[in-house]
Amino acid sequence: MEVKKFYRTQRELAYAINKLIDAYWNDEISDELIIQKITDLYTNNPSKVLKNDDFTTILKQQCGKRRLEVVGKILA
Repeated sequence: MEVKKFYRTQRELAYAINKLIDAYWNDEISDELIIQKITDLYTNNPSKVLKNDDFTTILKQQCGKRRLEVVGKILA
């Protein structure tokens, strides 16, 4: 699964996160790969993921609570 390192907007980033997590839930990618990809996305786009120690509003709207729980556990 190919995912870019840098994203122009929060919506594009949210779409990539959704694709990654859905692929993980469908057993298409491994635990190690999702951890690596989510960590890379955060490292390269920190201001688009978190604001004031919380997920950005766009990510909350686009990804939903269950997906962001997974992202939060990976980034913790």
